[in-house]
Amino acid sequence: MLSYPSTISLSSRTLNHLADRIRSHRNQRRSRWRRLDAGRQALLALAHLRNGDTYTRLAAGFAVGVSTAWRYVQEAIALLAAAADDLATAMDRIRRLAYAILDGTLIPIDRVADQKPYYSGKHKHHGMNVQVIADAAGRLIRASPALPGSVHDLTAARTHGIIDALSNANAMTFADKGYQGAHGSVRTPFKRRRFRPKLSRRQKAVNRAHAKIRARGERAIATLKTWKILIKLRCCPHRATAIVQAILVLHHVEANRYAR
Repeated sequence: MLSYPSTISLSSRTLNHLADRIRSHRNQRRSRWRRLDAGRQALLALAHLRNGDTYTRLAAGFAVGVSTAWRYVQEAIALLAAAADDLATAMDRIRRLAYAILDGTLIPIDRVADQKPYYSGKHKHHGMNVQVIADAAGRLIRASPALPGSVHDLTAARTHGIIDALSNANAMTFADKGYQGAHGSVRTPFKRRRFRPKLSRRQKAVNRAHAKIRARGERAIATLKTWKILIKLRCCPHRATAIVQAILVLHHVEANRYAR
């Protein structure tokens, strides 16, 4: 088998953060000898999350078994996901912003036995629905737990309590037409209806201004998708939430914001 050196587009700060968590976890459990030390395990997990390397490639590159590579990655994901902020903590930051941007994205998955709940009619693809909140500059603040792709964005936001939390925090929030009916502090563009087949000039101008603001939220989704593992999940859909929450923690460490 041929091998070659590769890189991960992350700083050493992120590697050290994850390695420290793994090291602390091992000490707490009084873990016995491991095939890889904490630093190498952290590097293996980051290669999987950031570069999307498969377990087979990781096993060959780190000279461990495939099952060992899988176990190391799952352990790292669990440690990171447990450190993710909850919605209340995120709202403490969001209420201090000028405004927030709410949008949904689909994380593609492989087909599963029970396909119907995961098929998104909007995206014409199987996946998991994740709600993303960004600040005025398009920086990622929070990513929600994942729901099956057939769930509508507004339903997903309500299920996670995001709409109520934004309204209770009185946080001005811009969202697309899919969130119409959210009310509270969520602002959506004007939409043509049966009794209103055409929008007025003022309504069109408001929609254009709204779209310019909301477009910045796409940066947060693009930031999330730079983690190649999210291009297409090839694991059980129920693992999607832990993966997204782990990536959110790593992203904040890399950006040096909200890190604990």
